[in-house]
Amino acid sequence: MKTRTALFAAAIAAVAVSAMSVSAGAAPKPASATAKPAAAPAKPSGPTAADWRTPNPDDILVIDTNKGRIIVEMVPEIAPEFTGRMRELAREHFFDGQTFFRVIEDFMDQTGDPENRGTGGSTKPNVKAEFLFRRGPDSPFVLAVDQSVAEVGFIKSVAVTTQSMMLAPMTKDGKVSGYALYCLGVGGAARGDEENSANSQFFLMRANFPKLERKYTAWGRVIAGQSVVTAIKTGEPPPDPQDRMLTLRVLSDMPEKDRPKIRVIDPAGKWFKAEIARAQAAGGANFTACDVNIPVEVK
Repeated sequence: MKTRTALFAAAIAAVAVSAMSVSAGAAPKPASATAKPAAAPAKPSGPTAADWRTPNPDDILVIDTNKGRIIVEMVPEIAPEFTGRMRELAREHFFDGQTFFRVIEDFMDQTGDPENRGTGGSTKPNVKAEFLFRRGPDSPFVLAVDQSVAEVGFIKSVAVTTQSMMLAPMTKDGKVSGYALYCLGVGGAARGDEENSANSQFFLMRANFPKLERKYTAWGRVIAGQSVVTAIKTGEPPPDPQDRMLTLRVLSDMPEKDRPKIRVIDPAGKWFKAEIARAQAAGGANFTACDVNIPVEVK
């Protein structure tokens, strides 16, 4: 018998602080009475053509709901098994018509259950936990903050924290461990009490929620349609009629004439580097990578 997912109960539980901190280092030293405050970096001017990237259409999910369209970029580099499951089920039209059966304000929207109540899943085997991933020299990681023992940055649209790459030569596989940050819009895999019990249910974040980090597999992020995510009716369950997914499709499977044209700011570009500096200056000691803006264009 499948049990109701333990997502919310675990989310409100206290978690230990990791050595791989998400914050941006020590607070600035107080200025002298005569010193003038440093000017914050100006907001970067508009991106140039070189600052954009076109995401892999096999990694883009187009979710059409009764409230509008949500576009999610999957990131196989951090969760290859669950992104594969999402792609597989989407191609079977498994998600079409399913409701958002559990929606919590300032937390998340949960769906992906054919029973529409949190107790069901697909007939496929459960997916093992991917709370951590391995980062190697060839990983598409872009550094935002170097904390000596840890490095905070981005893999595509998802903010991550990893161990310092200085440790890589001391590991058997020449890689270091990392985990995704649960920022606004991140997609996570719902599960039961058992860590390796993710199957088909997933959730999309309505807010930053670091208590989920290293406890639930993060597999992608909403890059367009976050306003739709927050427009879904709340409740456990929400009042009838519940909001639902009409279709969930992989972009590469859509007819060419129906495909949205998408480009996302490239974390390796100059514009993004300037945006990180702006966000760091604005956030000060409270800065996290979740504060960094990631522009997207959809046509």
